[in-house]
This record gives sequence, C-alpha cells and structure tokens, in this order.
Amino acid sequence: MWLKPEEILLKNAFQLWLTEKDNEYFILQRRRGYGEGGGGLTGLLVGTLDTVLDNTSKVAPYRILHRTPDSQIYWSIACGVTKEEIFQHWDWLQQNIMKTLSVFDSSEDITSFVQGKIRGLIAEESKTSLVLEDDPEKFREALLRFEKWFELPSEEKLVTYYSCSYWKGKVPCQGWLYLSTNFLCFYSYLLGSEVKLVIPWDEIWRLEKTSNVILTESIHVLAHGEDFYFSMFLHLNETFVIMEQLADYSIKRLFDKEAFQREPALSDPLQITKRGLEAHAKSDQFRGFFRLPKEENLLEVHECFLWVPFSHYNILGKICLSENYLCFASQDGSQCHVIIPMREVVNIEKPDSTNKALTVCVRGKRALRFSEVRDYMRLSNTIRSRCGISASPQHSASSETIRGECQSLINHFEDNPEDVTLMVGQKDSSKAVSTEALMTVFHPQDVENLDPKMLKEKMKEQSWNIHFSEYGRGTSMFFTRKTRDLIVRGVPEALRGELWMFFSGAVNDMATHPGYYTELVEQSLGTSTLATDEIERDLHRSLPEHPAFQSDTGISALRRVLTAYAYRNPKIGYCQAMNILTSVLLLYAKEEEAFWLLVAVCERMLPDYFNRRIIGALVDQAVFEDLIRENLPQLVEHMTDLTFFSSVSLSWFLTLFISVLPIESAVNVVDCFFYDGIKAILQLGLAVLDYNMEALICCNDDAEAVTILNKFFDSVTNKDSPLPPTVQQAPVSNNVKASHGCVDISELIREAYEKYGSIRTEEVESSRKRNKLYVIQTLEDTTKQNVIRVVSQDVRFTSPQLDELYILFKRQHFLSCYWTMKSPVLLHHDPSLAYLEQYQLGFQQFGILFSLLEPWAFCSPKSTLSLWVFRLIDENQDGLVNFKEFCCALDTLYTGSFTNKLKFLFKMHLPPGRGKVDLQAYLKQWQNEILKKEETIKDLPRINQSQFVQFTKTLYNIFHGDPEEERLYRAVAHVTSLLLRMEEVGRRLQEPSSPSDSKKPANASSAAVMEESSSEEVCKTPESADAPTPRSSSSSQDAASDLSETEWSFSFEQVLASLLNEPVVVGFFEKPVDIHMKLGQAKVAQLKTKANK
Repeated sequence: MWLKPEEILLKNAFQLWLTEKDNEYFILQRRRGYGEGGGGLTGLLVGTLDTVLDNTSKVAPYRILHRTPDSQIYWSIACGVTKEEIFQHWDWLQQNIMKTLSVFDSSEDITSFVQGKIRGLIAEESKTSLVLEDDPEKFREALLRFEKWFELPSEEKLVTYYSCSYWKGKVPCQGWLYLSTNFLCFYSYLLGSEVKLVIPWDEIWRLEKTSNVILTESIHVLAHGEDFYFSMFLHLNETFVIMEQLADYSIKRLFDKEAFQREPALSDPLQITKRGLEAHAKSDQFRGFFRLPKEENLLEVHECFLWVPFSHYNILGKICLSENYLCFASQDGSQCHVIIPMREVVNIEKPDSTNKALTVCVRGKRALRFSEVRDYMRLSNTIRSRCGISASPQHSASSETIRGECQSLINHFEDNPEDVTLMVGQKDSSKAVSTEALMTVFHPQDVENLDPKMLKEKMKEQSWNIHFSEYGRGTSMFFTRKTRDLIVRGVPEALRGELWMFFSGAVNDMATHPGYYTELVEQSLGTSTLATDEIERDLHRSLPEHPAFQSDTGISALRRVLTAYAYRNPKIGYCQAMNILTSVLLLYAKEEEAFWLLVAVCERMLPDYFNRRIIGALVDQAVFEDLIRENLPQLVEHMTDLTFFSSVSLSWFLTLFISVLPIESAVNVVDCFFYDGIKAILQLGLAVLDYNMEALICCNDDAEAVTILNKFFDSVTNKDSPLPPTVQQAPVSNNVKASHGCVDISELIREAYEKYGSIRTEEVESSRKRNKLYVIQTLEDTTKQNVIRVVSQDVRFTSPQLDELYILFKRQHFLSCYWTMKSPVLLHHDPSLAYLEQYQLGFQQFGILFSLLEPWAFCSPKSTLSLWVFRLIDENQDGLVNFKEFCCALDTLYTGSFTNKLKFLFKMHLPPGRGKVDLQAYLKQWQNEILKKEETIKDLPRINQSQFVQFTKTLYNIFHGDPEEERLYRAVAHVTSLLLRMEEVGRRLQEPSSPSDSKKPANASSAAVMEESSSEEVCKTPESADAPTPRSSSSSQDAASDLSETEWSFSFEQVLASLLNEPVVVGFFEKPVDIHMKLGQAKVAQLKTKANK
C-alpha cells in the first residue's frame, strides 16, 4: 500500500527494522520479529508496539523508504503485509521511477518528484473506495490493519475504528475495535498474548452501555452466550451509537428485510460509511419527532430564534429543513414546535440583514419570523426554490397582486369549507367511498340538547377554538405544553378526527397523494386473497355493539379501508387487531382520512406491529418490562417473573387499549397516542398497574391477577362522554362498582402524565433498539429449537451437534447475503414460512459448506460430488436445500452403515427424478409418506455404463489421500473387472443361441480393456478424474465401444455384494468420523473459505 510521504529520522530511531534490499534512492526493510528469524523477546516487544501504536508504517512488517542522498532524513512511501505485496511496489519503483531520477540535478528535485508521484498514486486509488471517508489517509492505514489481522473477504466494508480496551476476565487488553458492515472485530497483542474477536452483528443478543465499580463506563456485548466488555473509549457515546446503528442495520437487512426495503439510503452494504449512518440516524430522528413521511430526509439545520406571538417573545431553537417541510423545534423540544409544509408557503419576505431574519408567510393569514439565522440569505433562497417562489426583481412589483389573489382564495375556502379538497388537488371521490365520519351519521349532535354532558362538550370545543385562535389551526399549528394539557382533558367529539389527522401527520400523506385512496379502492375491488378472506371473517367482530357496525354502511366502509390497505402493503396485508383499530378511526374520521390514519399507525407510529411475528409489539412489551423495573419496584419484588405482564399487555399495545376499555373511554387513550406516540400507552400501562398495585401484590397466581385487571378495566368510565347509551358499551355491574368504584378515564390519564410524564421519547427509542436485538434473537432461537426438535427424530446427531450444525448452516445462508442486496438466498428468506423453510442454501452456498463438513478430504466447493449430493437431496428440485435435507445427508455419510453409505453414493449417480409433480403424483407421494414405506435396495433402478464409470471415478476421488490409497484403488479395479465378467456371463445365459466365434474375443477383450481402464484410474489425480463428462479417458471409451451392441448395467445388489468382499473398502467406509473435530474446523474455516474464493 502506498503511503503519504512522511519524514523518518533513522539515526535516533530504535533498531526495529532490518534492510532486505536497497539502492541509491530506495530501501526495502523488514520489521524485526517477522519473517525469518522472527519470534523471541524481540518479536514479543515489536508485536506489542505494533498493536498499541496508531501508525500503519510501524505496524506493517515490510516498508519502503525513499532516501535523500547525503542526509539522515528518510521518507516512508509504502508498506506491505506480505513479501509479495512489497516486492510488487519495489519492482514498480525500479521500472517506472529509477530511470527518471537520473535526469534531476538536485536532491530536492528528486524528493519532490518522488513525493508527487506517490501522492498521485494514492489519489488515484482513493477516487473510488475512500472518497466518502473523513480522513482517507488514516482510513487507508486502518484498512490495512483490518485486512491483515482478520483476513475477512475483500468485499467487507470497514466503517470506522476506535482505540479501546477489551476486558478478558479482570484483565484489560488494550487494542483496536473495528466496526465493519457485518462484523464487530477487536485485535490486541501484548507481550505474546494475542486476542482476536470477530462477532457478526446478526449474532448479537444485547448491546448496551453499562457501568460498575471497576468499569465506570463500558459497552457490553452479548453474543454466543458470552459477555464482552469494551471500555476506555475516547468517544464512548459516539462509538455506541455507531455500533447500535450497525446492529440495527444488520437486523433489518437480514431478518426484517421487508421493512428495510423502504430505506434505500442503506440498500448497498458496500457503500455504508460512518457519515452515511450518522445522516440516516438524524433523518430518522427528525421524521419521528415531526411525524413526517418516510421519504423526507434532514437536509439542513440552522440555529435561530422564532418569534412566538402567543408568548410575545423570541424562543431559541433550530430550523430543520427537508425536501418538502420546514420545521422548527425549541431547544428542549417540548416547549414548542411547528411544522410548515412547503405547499403551504405563499411568500418569503425580503430578509432583514440587521437581525439576520427572514419571514415565512403561510396560508391562513399567518407569518413566522425567524431571527439570528447565521446563513439567512442562503436559507431564504433555498426555501424560495423549494416553494417555487421567484426572487427576481421583475416579479417584486407584482407581489402585492399575487398576495391579493392568494388572500381571496383563502377567503373562498374559509367561506366554503366543502371545497377545501381542491386546495390539494384531490380528484372527485368515488360515490362508493363514504365522505362522512360514521359518528356524525349514527350519532349527530343535538344542538338544542343542553344537558350537563353536552354543555361540558361545548366548553371543550370553546377551549380548543381559543387555542386555535392563539396557536393556529391546521398543518402549521404550534404544538405546545398547553396543547398536551387540552389533550389530557379530552378532545371534543366534533374535533377528534381533524386533530388525529394533524397530530399523526396523516394530513400530509393525504395532501401529497390526491386521489390515491379512490384508485386503491377501485383496483382492490373484487380481489380475492388470503388477506381479503381474513378481512371478511373479522368484519362483524369489529365493535359489534356499535350501531355503525350493525349496518351495511359501516361494514362496507371498514371492508374498503382494510382491503385497500392490504392491496397497498401486501407484505403486511391484514393482521388481527387492525379491524378493531380501523373501526374506531372510521367513527371519527372520513373514510379516506381513516385510511391514511391507518397508514400512519402501521408504517410509522407502530412499526412492525402488524405482521405475522408482531415484532414491534414484542419489543414494546420488553420496553414496558424495563419501565416496570424502574418505576414499580414493589411490584417487581413480589412478581420476579415479569413475563406475565408481557402476555396480559399484548392486547393493550396492539389495540391501544380499545379491546379492554369501553369505547367511550378508549378514544381518550387514542387521543393521547396520536399526540405522544407509544409513550402515552406505556405511561397509561404503568398507571394501571400502579392503581392496582396492592391487589396485584396479594395475588396467588396469574389467573387472579388477570381477573383483577379485567374488573378494573370494566370499571373505567368517561363521565364527560356525550354519547347516548346505545353507542356506549354495557354499563358496569353493581358488583364491579362495589369492588372498584368507577374510575374516570380523564383522571387516570392525568395521573399517568403526572407520575410518568418524565419518560422521554428518546429513552423509549433507545430502549426499543436495545430490546429489538434480544426479541429478534429470541424468536430466532425458538425457530432453531423447533427445527432441531423436528430434525433430531430422523438423524443420529446429538442435540449439541445439531445446534452447531444449525449455526453453521444459518451463517452460510447469511454469508451469501452479507455483501449484496440481490442475493437469491436473501430473496427466498421469509420469516412467515415454516421453520424448516426459513433458511435454505443454494448450490454455491451448499458446495462451500459441504466441502467443510464432508467426511473425506478431497471435496472442493466446485467439485462434481457437491453437485450430485445437492441434486440428490434437493427432492423438489427448486434449487434450494433446507436444514433437514442437509442433516439427513450428513448423517448418512457420518454415521450410516456401509450399505447406507454405498446406497447414497449409488443414488447420486442415478438421473434426477421429476421436480414439480402433478396432483395425482403428489397424492400418491403423500399416501406413501403416511404408510412410511421404507425404500429397500431392491427398489433402486439399475445403473448404466456411463453412470457406473462415473461411480468408480467418485470412489477413486474419495480414496485419494488415504494411507491405504493404493490398496483401495486396486480393490475398486478388481470389483470393476469382476462385475464386467458377471455381466458377460449373465448376457451369454440370456442369449437364445450360442454366440459366434468371432464375437467371443471381442467380449473377452472388453472386460480386459475395462479392467485396464480401471487400473489407469489409480494413477490419475482427483482433479483429472473429476471432470463432469462420464467418459473422460480413451480407455473407457474403447471399452464402451467394444460393448456397443448392447448396453450393460448393474443393480445395486451386485455392486454391494462385490464390494463387501473387499475388507479394505468396507473398513474405509466404516471408519468412525470425529464429528466434534469436523464441526470445530468448519467453524474456524467458514469465513476464510469465503475469503479465499
């Protein structure tokens, strides 16, 4: 590797280098302790220095220096890990530089020329691979160490590296932590003790920051059942965030690829950089905080002040700019934030250079003034260009005219609210789509009704109208603490749908996709899938007590929304609990709005909830358990096993408490959820457990605890609900009232915010990432245990051996996915499939793994034996082999009897059966499986001459390298000759008349020729005999031509009987295989096999 020229003063340096070659201008040196004469005390000291010092020129065992004549100053220009690499650099210098240097007069010119040439080479190399790195020169040095120490495939992308200590027991090992796309690596070398760790991200169970008496701050990694602790980081938080992102990236790409496909920024594993990960994390946090669509990315951040009219002062915060949104958040985030879609901006007033201020005018007669913006002119021009507003002088005169036209349009919309859809360019809604919320149809408000509940409802509406007048209404409304206070007190029935749309961000999705829902409804109309069948089954189970869903109006709207979403997102399709949630959305929002609210919930607010494995809900349950440990220690002391709360709270998270609370109370919870996200559900869950603390502590079993919680939920009421009894759910019984009393939902929510409102969203998201690793790995472990349980019934491997085999098999599956997103194996991975089908290997991956595990030494990944084994065990001929098929093949080759092993090799050379079978053949196959008819040796077809020739070649290859190799070869040659003579005798007996004299010599000579052919195979190498053509040698062709008149063949019984007479062959196949050693060797060599390909 060429290095940026750096001065080295050899006179005062330690004598750590030995000169290998030199000339007038260059010198090639070898590091002491490396190569010939290495080791000893010098090697230990030099190795320790090389690990600790951060300089590749001091680490690489070879280097080239440029010498300045008559000077003690040398310049390091190249280094190398191997002798071959450094000699290539030396030869290049001899051929391209040495002749040119003779024309220079001064040593300064020579040095300047050499340095310029080396820098040019480095720049050329850096154009492709290192252009995105912050410090390409240092990164090249780290990359050299990474490749030298870990010998990973060249495709593996190093992301970043840090100096740290790894705690091996109670002893710290100082070294370097390397974080690459697929691996966490650590290397340390201190006084002869080498520590090398290579941990795939997809095998990590836990990743967290910890501290104790010995380690004040450290990073804890749990993998393979072992704990790894890393400490003494210069930037621990930065390191942990990058590790967290890489682990999450690996989980999404390999285990949860459905969600990952929506993140094109990280789609190519070869282009992942530290800078890219940081930008992606910031964009993710930005979208989550402001509830923006997934397509938005954080482009610019500007610190500034925003004039807040309702408080009459400037508030410090940050402007966050994306492709289509201008957002502002105060410094603490909770005090104030506002979202301004670019489509709502009507003008940018001329920036004020005095206060570095700019004013953004939006629809609705509102303007926002940002001051003390450092780069205010550029920000102003950026917003103008994104909004399509011209800043040229010729248009300034008409600004008043444009503003007047905009104002008249706004006034029109205010006077005619039914035309508001035209403002976002919506198409006319289909007549089949309902344009009213179901609550307004089935429970219209009675204006003349002045009972106390309706009066309180009017007071709530008045409070919100006052809030709108102060803080704005619509997409650019200010979100403040007062907004949350109003939410906690309850949202008026008339405003619920509108506010849900704003708080969830669904209003932006609907505005940017006009007519999308109507098109989906038309396209999905009449489709029949598994999802639509499940939807039809659950339609009448959705709020069956509510009048809206006792009529065709509500049922049809629910069907259209759920079917349209299943059509939009077939990877989720339809999952249980979606019907209950959508029912409530349809009560308060129009049909199209309910659809976009469902999109916001399923794809942004509750990610990975509504899929077959409900990973998101399981992750949030783990977060809930952590919060219980922190906030309810008394409950934890009594109930040490918190898995009970996970099982009982699953419906709370999946349905947002709708399935356990009366509908009039549950909608208040949904109000809080759309404003605060999952944090609101976690807070309420803690408040419920806290409220029932004493009763839960006195419980004797889980059933009693479930009864207590169910009675509590039945007792929750909404005393302010204006809904009539026909809409409300059944009132609580007198027994429940006596035991619990009535609990008002508003009071319960207020208590949840008072006691647990300090829980920060950032902490919840961090806990989500931490627990997601554990949840995914727990599900994977369950899959592994189920697979092993099924496979163990058909093989003789022990459970620990099957466990190791499964790890090797799964890792081989992922090795084909590590460096590409288009791997056919990755495309076939589907967590929803049966356990055995989740991980499968194609031929290339199978060949590599089989070459590591097969009981004979000759097999290579590309050998024909691997192909034939793969073809034999791939029964359905889909080009993939599952774990059971793989283990059954290995079990036969490892522990099978001589007869079974020979039968396996015999069947390999038979032509493959049919792949896709018709219905009748499938039913027959199914019937045979039920009857469990065992295949006997008489059922095997006969093997023809070309197949038999290849069969003997396979035996020769298997025997290659064995101590008894020559005896085995001669035994096979003898058996071959014997079988041919038996075939001749059998053919003569079947002939009706005696053969002519002229034919006898030919038949007699054929056996001799075949025997000669077999003898020649003894002298052949496995490589020459491993050709895929069945007749590679001229002798075998001559033998076949001698018998050209009639095809000859052998039965398995004949082959078996002949080989049983050869003790050396029987002994070879019955020799026991050290399975433990084979598995250990395969585990070490698996990555290196990929690297050496």
